[in-house]
Amino acid sequence: MQREFAPVVYILASQKQGRLYTGVTSNLLRRIYEHREGLVEGHSKKYSIKRLMWFELHDDMDAAILREKRIKNWKRPWRIELIEKDNPDWQDLAIGLGFDPLPPQITRKD
Repeated sequence: MQREFAPVVYILASQKQGRLYTGVTSNLLRRIYEHREGLVEGHSKKYSIKRLMWFELHDDMDAAILREKRIKNWKRPWRIELIEKDNPDWQDLAIGLGFDPLPPQITRKD
């Protein structure tokens, strides 16, 4: 990633083929930290969705927000296909951005 502050759409997962979360931010590194530390209330915190599976840089926030909204409306198989196109093994891309590996996910019973 070339710029620390740039509009980014991202997808997190709890584990391979696990629960997904799609978001948008202007600071991906800060946002990953917030998710990993449980500082983001809601779906991602409730289901421990912390692993960065996919992200896409944008030139402006309006374009990023539009892309996020479109992806959120996609069917789950389409989001999985988007992830697996560039990340077929579901590796946590945050590690390549300087974050430590997370421990294996414990499957949660709802």
